[in-house]
Order: sequence, then C-alpha cells, then structure tokens
Amino acid sequence: MSLINTQVKPFKATAYHNGKFVPVSEENLKGKWSVVVFYPADFTFVCPTELGDLADQYAEFQKLGVEVYGVSTDTHFTHKAWHDTSDTIAKIKYPLVGDPTGAITRNFDVMIEEEGLALRGTFVINPEGEIKLCEIHDNGIGRDAKELLRKVQAAQYVASHPGEVCPAKWTPGAETLKPSLDLVGKI
Repeated sequence: MSLINTQVKPFKATAYHNGKFVPVSEENLKGKWSVVVFYPADFTFVCPTELGDLADQYAEFQKLGVEVYGVSTDTHFTHKAWHDTSDTIAKIKYPLVGDPTGAITRNFDVMIEEEGLALRGTFVINPEGEIKLCEIHDNGIGRDAKELLRKVQAAQYVASHPGEVCPAKWTPGAETLKPSLDLVGKI
C-alpha cells in the first residue's frame, strides 16, 4: 500500500538542532510544508554529500515555508558528535532527528530490518500532515536537493491550483496542464 495521501503516523523523538536537543513529533510536521529525508547512518559516505547539499539549498526551502528534517536510526547524541567533527555537517541548520528505536523509520516504511538502518527515503508532507511525495532509493544512490526543491514547488503549486497538474520538468512560471477530455491523445 502506498503512503501517498496518508497522514503521518504519531511519533516522538529528539533532534539535534542549532546547538540544542529539541523534541520533535508528527505535530511539528503540521501547519506548514515539511520534507523528511531518511538516510542510513551518520559518519558514512553518501549521507554527508546529500545532507550537505540540502544544507546548501535550505534557505530556498525556507523561502517556500518548508522545514527540512534529516532522520537516521542514530541517536541525537551521535548527530551532535557528527556535527561537531564534520565541516559538511556543521553547516546544517535543519533538525537532525534521532530514531534509535526505528519507530519513525518503520512508520515511513524505509527500515532495513536486518541492518537496523533506513533506506534513502524522501517525503514531502503538506500542512495537513498528508504525505504528497514518497521516493525511496537504494542506499548507493544519492539524491539532488535542487530536484527535491522543484518537486516541492510543484506540490505547492498543485495544492494551490485545483484542477491543474505539473508536467515533467515543470518549474515555477512554466505552463501547467488542465486535464480534460480535450487533451486526451493530444499531448
């Protein structure tokens, strides 16, 4: 069963955010757009490249009213240690959520049970707490924050323009489509 258009399940966790340990729950994901990015583990290889890329684009997400959350099955203490020892991770301004029990990772169906690690899962959640985008990658495949930003823009556009859809490679200002009988077979 797909997670698309389902509500985020309840959870409670602790995040390392801007030099502090802070509580995070599904309630934090409501009232504004959110992006939740699962990654396998701190102190690894592809993960810092992705999280650093998100850090570089974070201001653009913020301009759209979007909060970003990085989640792994590490603890919030491990997130702090990684932040304190890696120049790439030190630039992160969004919360890094610890999920040592794997509860959140299981809620989003990205747990690799035999390893206790998350797959690379990306979720865009609307202000009502509904999952609007779900992408899950093999752990050897890194993600692109600019492409994620474009997808968030498309999700926000579709949400605010009922009856319109965004075609492939759509960017803000480009033409959208209005599905109708007249378009069938003409695209």
